[in-house]
Amino acid sequence: MPNTPIGGLGHVPVAVYACAATAPLVREAERHARRYAEARHWQVAGAWTDTDPALPLDTRPGWSATAAALSTGIVRGVVVGAASHVAANAQQFAALGVLIRDRGGFLTEATPGPSHHTPGQHERRRALFQASAGWTPGTCLVPRILW
Repeated sequence: MPNTPIGGLGHVPVAVYACAATAPLVREAERHARRYAEARHWQVAGAWTDTDPALPLDTRPGWSATAAALSTGIVRGVVVGAASHVAANAQQFAALGVLIRDRGGFLTEATPGPSHHTPGQHERRRALFQASAGWTPGTCLVPRILW
């Protein structure tokens, strides 16, 4: 098995799984999960989807293929577009994660990363730009040309 550096980044083969009621929602969830995996330099070894979230997880064909890839060692982890794609609540998602972890894999939800902007950052940058350009706050950014 490949070694994974601290922080979960590295060339780890993963499966992407998405399940939603309509095809456009499935495609969007799959894209979101792929971006999440690729941002961590995980290799997406396969992507499986289902379009009937009402079915029990163990009877869904896409999840069965994902589980088979995990059990045969083709992938080491599963990235889901949202926890609701595989579980009804947080406790079920955690229990499924423990089950997968006990078999040597991992389960993760493609969550959005933290915002790269801090509160008030735009205003501070504008003030710094104005100060560096020689303008004072409250004046026009374009200096008036007097002829």
